[in-house]
Amino acid sequence: MLQFITCINTSRFSYMYNCNYCEIGLPFLTFKCFITFLFLSHTCSYCSQSKLLGMDKGQNRCSLATFSSFRQTGISMNSEDVLKDKLLIDCGEDQDCVIDGIVALGKFDALHIGHRELATHASKAGTPFLLSFVGMSEVLGWEYRPPIVAQCDRKRVFSSWAPYCRNVVPIEYQVEFSKVRYLTPRQFVERLSRDLKIRGVVAGENYRFGYKASGDAAELAKLCEEFGLSAFIVQSIMDTARSHNGVSTSVNSSDKGQVSSSRVRHALAMGDMEYVSELLGRKHRLVLKIKEAHLQERKKIVLPKSCMLNMPPADGLYENCDLVSGVHLGLCRVIINSETIDIVMKDGNSLSPNTIQEDQQLGIEFG
Repeated sequence: MLQFITCINTSRFSYMYNCNYCEIGLPFLTFKCFITFLFLSHTCSYCSQSKLLGMDKGQNRCSLATFSSFRQTGISMNSEDVLKDKLLIDCGEDQDCVIDGIVALGKFDALHIGHRELATHASKAGTPFLLSFVGMSEVLGWEYRPPIVAQCDRKRVFSSWAPYCRNVVPIEYQVEFSKVRYLTPRQFVERLSRDLKIRGVVAGENYRFGYKASGDAAELAKLCEEFGLSAFIVQSIMDTARSHNGVSTSVNSSDKGQVSSSRVRHALAMGDMEYVSELLGRKHRLVLKIKEAHLQERKKIVLPKSCMLNMPPADGLYENCDLVSGVHLGLCRVIINSETIDIVMKDGNSLSPNTIQEDQQLGIEFG
């Protein structure tokens, strides 16, 4: 690969160019310098971005253009572009959150028992990391669907997985789908190795990745071996709860009877909360954010559906629910209709005046 680097700096600094594959470091000591560096390597397929070591304060501007044997000329990037190109949204500029870790790969929408199994396998090598891909609907033009788990509730769910993960709470990092959409399977694994410096991956046997989902679990394992990464391919958790003579009813064309987010959505749409609990391995929690006028009585709260932060079950009456808001507020029954969610307290439980405040979050767990 041929790489051309131009740097202009108005103060004295020590500059080091590193290639992760060739393990070559070339230092320069400059003052008001203009450096042009050409490097031709037949051994590396993609060199790392440049790193500045021991820089004093001063103005600097770097541009980077890449020419690779497996793709067309890369886009010229300044330092701001490089920052935008970081894989992990919530990890910071250094992208060092998962170094030497084992990461589970997936969309992780429902956080169901199949996802929990991936985290369990990742925990065998240390802290389990999950890499979730977000923004797929916006990029691919899919119709909006509310999340199964509210974003603000995900850490609570991960905490509940700790007993399955050697008493360690899994940590989730998000990858913007638009950053990886056009990567080939090889390029994707290469970025995991080069940019995130992970030790290995965990994925389900039906995992697809790369541009237009062109890579499968077998190719993932092959590429990981090539890049010196471990790969653990986990068998799907099959949905035995709703099978008939060992055959589960399919909910879409890709359904092979495994526990999936699609099955969770289907069960919620049917209002079958017992089935939902079996798929999730926990009760489904609907999170509501109080942001509009609502009716509150001693034993009743009426909220508009616009308060919902995640997917509700089908309209209907639900007995034996729990109302929570940081603490358990009591048992309740819930009536969901086309416009409102009516919460009626049970068993002598009542709500003190002004229990529910604006911007407060309520959770309904369906029994």
